[in-house]
Amino acid sequence: MLRALRNSWRLLRVALSFARHDALFPLETLGIAPALIAWARLFAWRRDGRRPGERLAAALQEMGPSFIKLGQALSTRADLLSEEVAADLARLQDHLPAFPGAEARRTIEMQLGKPIDALFASFDDTPIAAASIAQVHFAITTDGRPVAVKVLRPGIEAAFARDLDLFYWIAELVERTQPRFRRLRPVESVKAFADVVRVEMDLRMEAAAAQELGENFRDDPSYRTPEIDWDRTAQRVMTQEQVDGIPIGDREAILAAGHDPDAIMRKSAEAFFYQVFRDGFFHADMHGGNAFVDRQGRIVPVDFGIMGRVDHDTRGYLAELLVAFLRRDYRAVAEVQFRAGYVPADQSLEMFAQACRSIGEPIFGKPSHEISIAKLLAHLLRVTEQFEMTVQPQLLLLQKTMLMAEGMGTRLNPRVNIWELAQPLIEDWMRGHFGPRATIQRGVEDLMQGLRRVPRLIDSLHLIAERERHQAEREAAPRPPEPGRSWLRPGFAEIVAVLALIAAIVAWWH
Repeated sequence: MLRALRNSWRLLRVALSFARHDALFPLETLGIAPALIAWARLFAWRRDGRRPGERLAAALQEMGPSFIKLGQALSTRADLLSEEVAADLARLQDHLPAFPGAEARRTIEMQLGKPIDALFASFDDTPIAAASIAQVHFAITTDGRPVAVKVLRPGIEAAFARDLDLFYWIAELVERTQPRFRRLRPVESVKAFADVVRVEMDLRMEAAAAQELGENFRDDPSYRTPEIDWDRTAQRVMTQEQVDGIPIGDREAILAAGHDPDAIMRKSAEAFFYQVFRDGFFHADMHGGNAFVDRQGRIVPVDFGIMGRVDHDTRGYLAELLVAFLRRDYRAVAEVQFRAGYVPADQSLEMFAQACRSIGEPIFGKPSHEISIAKLLAHLLRVTEQFEMTVQPQLLLLQKTMLMAEGMGTRLNPRVNIWELAQPLIEDWMRGHFGPRATIQRGVEDLMQGLRRVPRLIDSLHLIAERERHQAEREAAPRPPEPGRSWLRPGFAEIVAVLALIAAIVAWWH
């Protein structure tokens, strides 16, 4: 009851803030607390000539860090909001006024347990960037290395915990009272958002993500990550190598430095492919200010607070989906969706293929450099209600990242489609991981894995039999074994048969 009262009061304050910007439409769409929303509507300013998405972005910006992050997350939800609103939210800037450098120094000293002078020969109190969760300062270490020091905002953890409780409460209310929105998994979507935020507020996790991404590209001459200074990193402080490079979105500066923008774009496409399909671990905030081109022409990403993971099955689904769309094979697109279980089996495959064609043809009818796969996937989300599709929250972050990758590619060369550069890599990966040979190999591996579990299973069966025997002895006089108990004894003939089958498959394979 107390939680409901507290969050009802907070929802009222949110509604009033939205009303001041004439941006109540998301709450009205959700259909929760209609009386409260109707009352807040009385305070709406109706003389605002901005687009709805611009008004909503302004309201979220005004309400602070967690609402800014929520707005960025909602920028992928064209199924909840219109495409125009989602596009406006995608431009929501994660910038807030900086907190004092003296506060940053106090946080560093408290977290690292040393005076600032023992850690850095110099420390710039003026941050180079100030976002909703943290800000970044340049410094020189005591051994002369230029570094970037990221420091969390004071009190940010408590502020996010309070707002996340409100978001969960609203999502739970929607699931209880609005059956039409249950397929969108509002609670699971908030959880996915909370998981991302939780990682962002532990800078050790961000440092670990940077190092993992760097190790995945250890042998790649075109892509690297900054070195992490673990001695100067803690939960609320992260220190990394200072990157000397050109923002990847600055085409003119890249040309002036003697780099080929087309080569940089190709490297970007390859890096995105390897992260998603090879490693299943990708940088999910790859806008133009979060990647640089160094003097050697290598791409160097920064800001690893938002990372995404894709499991093996989902990678296969995505690869098949992308290749089918690029080939304009809409029946294959529909079959992939049905096989993945994203479309209920009782829906019509032919009708869904027709819907996919209605989405794809207007996009693929354009010149290749104007094709947007990210927008195509966003349109695909818009048919979810018609075909009772279940939204997959784990794909929303990837779709947002694809949109950013397209934007970055457009700035480098507006006449080249980044996905056409990646298509051969995707097709090769598909053949290597889902061709007949790969399928048989996975079957053999699964069989061997099952065989390795047989001894443990036999031991477990013996233990069960022993416990049952002792239990029977305690309860009554010994009796002859009951018929049907032979299943507890190891089936050596069956095991030999399995081994023979494996040997035959392996011999054929080689």
